[in-house]
Amino acid sequence: MPRRSGLEHKALQYITNTNDHGVLQSDLWRELDASSREGSRIAIKLENRGLIRREKELSEGRWTYRLYPKRKPASINSIIDCPCLSCSESVRCGGYGDVSPNDCPALTQWLVVLIRQAVGIQGDS
Repeated sequence: MPRRSGLEHKALQYITNTNDHGVLQSDLWRELDASSREGSRIAIKLENRGLIRREKELSEGRWTYRLYPKRKPASINSIIDCPCLSCSESVRCGGYGDVSPNDCPALTQWLVVLIRQAVGIQGDS
């Protein structure tokens, strides 16, 4: 059993590192040096846990699945421009204090820009 959980972990890492491109299930098993049967079971288990998604795809005349990560690895780039990192009030800031992220215009504006980028909306206001 340890071999399978070790392969599951390696498979998830490999799939996660493909980002939005995904990886063909058949290529993954070659990379992991696993049998196709073992690989299919691991992919189904990862899908059932909600960690990946599988999409059927025709590759070189054969049906296989392309595996995509559902979660992307965290990156410092996701918060690098957060106004909280350079705010002079950050020491006093808290959910229930005089200075609060609940009513911070700089934080609100930053979040609005992030949301617009995520859904592809243009504009500054």
